[in-house]
Amino acid sequence: MNMDASPERDGKTPPKTAAAPRTRIQEKNRARILDAALATFSRYGYRGARVEQIAEDAGMSKSNLLYYFGSKSAIYKAVLADLLDRWLAPLRTLDLDGDPRQELTAYIEAKLRFSAECPEASRLFANEVMQGAPMIRDVLEGPLKSLVAEKSDVLRHWAARGLIRDIDPPHLIFLIWATTQHYSDFATQIAAITGTGIEDESFRKAALDTLTGLVFEGLMPRR
Repeated sequence: MNMDASPERDGKTPPKTAAAPRTRIQEKNRARILDAALATFSRYGYRGARVEQIAEDAGMSKSNLLYYFGSKSAIYKAVLADLLDRWLAPLRTLDLDGDPRQELTAYIEAKLRFSAECPEASRLFANEVMQGAPMIRDVLEGPLKSLVAEKSDVLRHWAARGLIRDIDPPHLIFLIWATTQHYSDFATQIAAITGTGIEDESFRKAALDTLTGLVFEGLMPRR
């Protein structure tokens, strides 16, 4: 049974209308495709992934899948855009007027939770960047660069108020990225050493306590 409810008649793919809003069914089917594509790309990489496999995993025909995304590269870019949006969402919430300890603890916790709940997404993004980010370089040099600059200003504001030490903000952000994403990107190594992983709630709590303790020990103003 064809689970896709997009308009496919006589085996022909109808033309897209850019101005038409997506229906609830179309949004649901796009989400199914992105979920299936994430699993396939993270397992086989961009070159090894096949559109037919993504379509099968999404429960629809190849022609129906191509109704939503015209090519494998379009699917891949959509997957990366979706996961990058989710990956950056916690950083966007850093509040200029918030308490630094509460704000950064919530950020680190959200990043650890993302590593636990979306390990495939983190690994796919890391692999894309290590390959030179050919599909998302414009995003890295545009929206991501702007967001880091914006949140760096938040950290400088806290430092100017004497709430944290005067540090180079991007390096603190890089430090948090590196430590939190390590738990998903190197999950096999962590499991081999500890016998568990970031998906275990008590293990994640220990990681959070350790990371926040180290971060705030370094950030506290020197008297």
